[in-house]
Parts: sequence; C-alpha cells; structure tokens
Amino acid sequence: MSIATRARALWQLAVAAWHTRIDDSGHTGFTSQFQTATADRISFGRKVAYGLGAFVNNLLAAAIGGMTIVLNLGLGMNPALVGLLGALPRITDALTDPMMGYISDTTRSRWGRRRPYIFAGAIASGVLFALLWQLPAGRSESFYFWFFLIGSIIFYLAYTVFATPWVALGYELTPDYHERTRLMGVQNFIGQLAYLISPWFLWIMSNKAWFTDQVSGARGLGIAIGLVAASIGIVPALVLRERFVQAAESAEAAGRTRWAAFQHNMREFFRGFATTVRSGPFLKLCAATFLVFNGFIMISSFQTYVIIYYVFGGNQELGARYSGYAGTLGAASTFAVIFIVTALSTRLGKRKAFFVSTGLSILGYGLKWFCYNPAYPMLLLVPVPLMAFGLGGLFTLMGAMIADVCDVDELTTHQRREGMFGSIFWWVVKLGMAAALAAGGFLLNATGFDVAKGGAQDPQTILLLRLCDVLIPMATSALAIWAVARYPITEARARDVREQLEARRGAPATTG
Repeated sequence: MSIATRARALWQLAVAAWHTRIDDSGHTGFTSQFQTATADRISFGRKVAYGLGAFVNNLLAAAIGGMTIVLNLGLGMNPALVGLLGALPRITDALTDPMMGYISDTTRSRWGRRRPYIFAGAIASGVLFALLWQLPAGRSESFYFWFFLIGSIIFYLAYTVFATPWVALGYELTPDYHERTRLMGVQNFIGQLAYLISPWFLWIMSNKAWFTDQVSGARGLGIAIGLVAASIGIVPALVLRERFVQAAESAEAAGRTRWAAFQHNMREFFRGFATTVRSGPFLKLCAATFLVFNGFIMISSFQTYVIIYYVFGGNQELGARYSGYAGTLGAASTFAVIFIVTALSTRLGKRKAFFVSTGLSILGYGLKWFCYNPAYPMLLLVPVPLMAFGLGGLFTLMGAMIADVCDVDELTTHQRREGMFGSIFWWVVKLGMAAALAAGGFLLNATGFDVAKGGAQDPQTILLLRLCDVLIPMATSALAIWAVARYPITEARARDVREQLEARRGAPATTG
C-alpha cells in the first residue's frame, strides 16, 4: 500500500470516527456514555501541581544525561568511561524501582503512602544533584570516574524515592476513566517544558561571560537545577491529597516481630512483582511502550545522519541547523498533540485514541522517504508534526490506561499497587532506552557508515541509513498497535470495575 493510499485510508477512518462518535464501549454520541461526576474532577490547579512533579522528573533526567558531556569536553575523560557512567547507575533501577514501589504501596503513615516520600525525595535528589557536580580540580581520570559513579548511584536512589511514589500518586488521584486522561495530558504538557530548556545546558555551561570554564559552569548549573528540583518537587506532596491514605494492616501483621515482618515483606514483594508482570493488560501496555519508544530512540541518531549526509551531502553545519529546526518544531508540536490526543480519548476511548495517534506517527515516518529531499531541504520539516503524535500520544495515554489496570488488579488481589505497576512500567522504558541506544550503534556500523569519508559515503550506506530511518519506527509502531488491539479495559469495563470496588469498600474514595 502506498503512502498516499495509507494516508487516504487513515483520513477516512478519522472522518468516520468523528461523524459516528463511537467510543470504546460501542455507544454512539458526541461524548462518551458516562460523564465525569463533579466529585471525580481534579481542579486545574491540582493538575498543575501534579504536572510540576513531571517537570522535575524530566528536568533531572534530561540534566544528568545532557551535562555528562562536560566530563569529556571539560575534564578530558575517555568517552567510553563517560558512557559507562551513564549506564552503570541504571542497573540498580532493576531492583530499586520495584522495591520503592512496594514500599510506597505498603506504607502506613498519618501523611499517606506517597506524599512523605515525594517530599523527602525531592529535597534529597535536588541536594545530591547539586553536590554531584561539585567536581574538584586537578584530579585523575580514575578519581573523577569513581567520584561520579558513586555519586550518581546515591543520587539515583534519592531520585527513585521521589519519582516512583509521584508516578503512583497520579494513578490514584481520580477514579474517573476520562479525568485520568486529562490529568495525564496536563502533566505531560508541563513535563515537556523541561525539554525546551535542556538543549541549552551545554551553551550555559560554556558561556564565558558567566563561567571561567565548562567545569565551573557545570558546578553553577548543577546548583541551580538542584534548587529548582528541591523547591518545585515538593509541591505535589504539599498540595495534593491521596485517595488511599494508607495500606490496610491485618491483626496478624500488627503482631509480627521486626524480623518476621521483614521476611513477610520480602515474600510479599516478590509475590507482588510476579503478580504484576503476569497481568495481561499491563504487559500489553508495556510492550506497546517498549516498541513505540524504542523505535523512536533507535532511529533518533539515524535521522541526523540522513539529514547531514543525504539531504546536505555531508555539510555538518547545515545539517545540524536543520536538525535543530526539526527538534524545535517537534517539541512545539508535542504540546499541540497532547491537547488533540486528550480530546480524542474522551470521544473515542483510550485504545482508539492510541490507534489514531500511533497511526499518524507511522504516516509521518513514511513521509520522511519523500520529504528528505536534497533539492528541497525545507520539506524535511513536513513529517515532524505527525511524528510527534508517537511519543506525545504514548505518554498521555499510557499513564491513564495503567491507572485503569490498577483498578482491575485491586478487584482481583484486594490490594492497591500503583507503586509496583508504575515502577515496573518505567523500568521497561529505561531498559528500552538502553537497548535501543546500543542497537542503534550496531545498526549504524552495519550500514557501512564511515565518518572519515565525510560526504562521500557509499550509495548503499546512504540507502541503508534511509531505510532504517523510515522502516524501523514504522514497524515498531505497527507492532505496538497490534499489541494494544486486544487491550480489554474499555470505558464500560472500567466503570463496572469501579462500581464493584466501591461496593466492596462501602463508600467511594475521595478525589484528591
């Protein structure tokens, strides 16, 4: 099927959906069958408060990734060692993220299950991030490696204490099917602001008017980011209220010794982990996220190579400039995508909104084959807004869908385990990023690319670069649609689960 035919079919599908307004439960009408009750709505101010947590979460993640270049440019550290410093601390996430999720799920305190950790974690991660960049001068490469490695591991522990409960809190703030999507739309929008700032970090650290060198710039920027993270990150803990303040405790649990309690908690942790990863709907969402995100990350470097070596014949200056244009347009487009996907979800349901947004991104990836044209370089901007639907739709919808999974899980297990679901989901994202970056390097070598040849790359190399750039994300996105096609939690099913849970509890939990 040609790109034009695919585009026409997609447009006809969108028009038909708009005119019939069919939602996931099979009912027709301008809006869904169930309206959001006033008691289930989250005020805009509280949505913004939760979104500020997304800003801090993304800011810290982008900063520690973007600032490590100073270890190479400013301190002369071997790039291979710099790469290890980015990868090794993440290994601890495989255990610490789910463990923190379990701790948060089972916490009993007067302040709630999530808020104490969000408050303490925001302050600790901000302080530790600032300290991480206070690199002393005149030390050996080995010293800097171990200083940064140990410091990063400690920082990531504090970061996990903040981020895992914050993610879990979002899943439980409202029981309403559509209000969850609106909440995730707002938090995704605010979180994206961090990615408008982060591309300027190297420029800030290198600015001679402000700092004597890049290492001094990293010290100053680290302090500034740490202060922002600590001061803004505590806002969700101060403003929001939890619907499920503390985990239930049985009489048997209250009578255990500390050692017996520890043994019991470890058994429950592994049992809960196993139960979580056996959840069919959850695994479908994890698979879809892994595929969409990996496809995008894997070709993120290929796109730059295609622009430089195919569109501009090896001119790195022009290629970098147009890549910058594309990046800025993509970030700006994502803000619009969030609004569109949120509106689509309330009309079509989350699953169909995912089909539409991911389908539009596939169309955008396909258009790159035609719009990356040396004769008309400005055409390379045409696919960018469509490609933005991939990640923009993904991270708006996945959080809302996992919140629905948590309700279904409670119906089966009688436990609220948002922390466990959130931690495993984001661990899959991190694992996917690491795998995609590694695979991207191997694929680049497989194309035969040789930087020494400059603009004189072999025609076969250019062809393979272009094919990878287009076909890989199209294929992974199509597989993601297939993974979600049988996702079973429709709006009607979510409503039925909620009614059963509230009947069991005896009263609806309050919205915070």
